[in-house]
Amino acid sequence: MTDVHGGGAVGGGELRIRPACAADGELLRELDAATWSHLHAVTAPPDTDAPFFDERHHPDDYLVAELPGATPAAPARVVGYICVVPPTSLAVNGHVRQIQGLVVAPEARGAGVARALLRAGAEHARAAGARRLTLRVLGHNAPARRLYESEGFAVEGVLPEEFLLDGTYVDDVLMGRTLL
Repeated sequence: MTDVHGGGAVGGGELRIRPACAADGELLRELDAATWSHLHAVTAPPDTDAPFFDERHHPDDYLVAELPGATPAAPARVVGYICVVPPTSLAVNGHVRQIQGLVVAPEARGAGVARALLRAGAEHARAAGARRLTLRVLGHNAPARRLYESEGFAVEGVLPEEFLLDGTYVDDVLMGRTLL
């Protein structure tokens, strides 16, 4: 990935979406820890001592959203990321990409960062030759489901009561869209 995607103005600054690099690992790990919740995660809270990037999670699979620093000399602030990967290693579905992570910092929520990341992720998948983009979302995550639907995703399947989170059974909702 070499494209830099313009994200538009967000919260008084120009949002920039760019490919992740290995140096982003610590910031993305901190962002994961700060945003973890059973609203969107079925796994345990992230291990803050483990590296973010590893043999299964490569920087090339991520786009990062950043806002300029408070002053021209200040570094940009990472406010989100999206992970877009092939859903399997099978050649027969090599035309599909799957969103396997979309995270936005609490202070940047509601400002269009997630929407900009979704659009950049779709553009990235399309550029990689994908015809479809899919994702999974927890049934009780209504804000995320509304966002995905507004970006052209449709429910393609539901696994009822697939997860038991905090004493409540939660559906696993499969969504997808065409990229043509």
